[in-house]
Amino acid sequence: MWMDHRAAEQAARITGGGHRVLRRVGGVMSPEMQPPKLLWLKENLRESCWKEAAHFFDLPDFLSWKATGSLTRSLCTLVCKWTYCPPDGWDASFWTAIGLEDLLENNCSKIGSLSCSPGTPMGQGLTQQAAADLGLDPGTAVGSSLIDAHAGGLGVIGADVKGFHLPCEDQPISSRMAMICGTSTCHMAISQQPLFVPGVWGPCLSAMVPDMWLNEGGQSATGRLIDHLVKGHAAYSQLQEQTQLRFPLTGENIYTYLNTHLCTMAKAQSPVDLLGSGLHLWPDFHGNRSPLADPTLKGMVIGLSLSQTLDDLALLYLATVQALALGTCHILEAMKEAGHDITTLFLCGGLSKNPLFVQIHANATGLPVVLPDQTEAVLIGAAVLGACASRDCSSIQEAMEKMAKVGRVVRPDQELQSFYERKYKVFLRLFAHQREYQALMDHR
Repeated sequence: MWMDHRAAEQAARITGGGHRVLRRVGGVMSPEMQPPKLLWLKENLRESCWKEAAHFFDLPDFLSWKATGSLTRSLCTLVCKWTYCPPDGWDASFWTAIGLEDLLENNCSKIGSLSCSPGTPMGQGLTQQAAADLGLDPGTAVGSSLIDAHAGGLGVIGADVKGFHLPCEDQPISSRMAMICGTSTCHMAISQQPLFVPGVWGPCLSAMVPDMWLNEGGQSATGRLIDHLVKGHAAYSQLQEQTQLRFPLTGENIYTYLNTHLCTMAKAQSPVDLLGSGLHLWPDFHGNRSPLADPTLKGMVIGLSLSQTLDDLALLYLATVQALALGTCHILEAMKEAGHDITTLFLCGGLSKNPLFVQIHANATGLPVVLPDQTEAVLIGAAVLGACASRDCSSIQEAMEKMAKVGRVVRPDQELQSFYERKYKVFLRLFAHQREYQALMDHR
């Protein structure tokens, strides 16, 4: 489970070793990656899990193995999460240095002897057993997998934007960034040449789009953070009651109610965003994935009052959404300094269905946001892989261009530029202050 951070101590130890493979994960080993998780298993479940295991898989590779019987791993999983580096493959000195040299036995059979690009046909297609389980025909083509977020990236980033008057029109696909926004958020940017971004994973060759280099930024808790703060507030039960009263038949959720409530709180003709001028939040309640790559960071809230009304809950929700958007600004800034030129955001995932979240991302970054015409872009990415595996399309790029479609474009409110510039300065100071406080408390 990527969100399980119990291997933080192992990750810190691996980072301390300074091995050259760290250069491709932003310089810091994340506890969300597989080497520290594997090391934790060896150190804590040696006699059971570690000695008995025949293979260690990421979920996408496990599913393709269950479907086809093939042990070939996807380059997406191996490169993004396991430190595999094509064309050289595994770096034996790394696994030896961190105490996992036993994974090198039998040509690295436990972690993957063979790899292939996403969308490559796997084995002979669905096995008899898998076909029976799924109600499909044996031999149905199965494409080598992608991590779910990367499939979402394929489902949106290649859309034809002609006629939408976007800055990325007639520009290379490297001018786009895909954001897959759910429990966490992944920020996917691709480039023709490898770009090394401190605190951002990658560059990973062919990990999403073949023959292009992927940098993956991210926030460990986004939708999960919003839920945590809203559901933990004293006014949450009142929010539920008011939502049911206001939307008794349509079944709208609490966030639709909060978005509406914020509009009623805003002054006439005044943007909702300005309600967040006195409440500021640092969103790393589950550590920072990018660009600080510090799993020890904690959340911060500045500007709380003694009141716990529904208005207070709405303002805390707004401050959280704004903080997440400013975190995206932080990631974009790091990518720009390393050579990326991002002009348009392409969003998908559960949070992309929240209009306030989308609009605030446009306002805070100053960039237009493209939303897909399909509600589940991750499934579009999966269909791209299937189209390649079945030979219905000759390449990932061809399938992506045929299937990814623009649904709607959300443009930034330029009049809020100064507001978000100032709020971003506060945002960065929160992080600086937290480090300062840590240093004070650590001082003996």
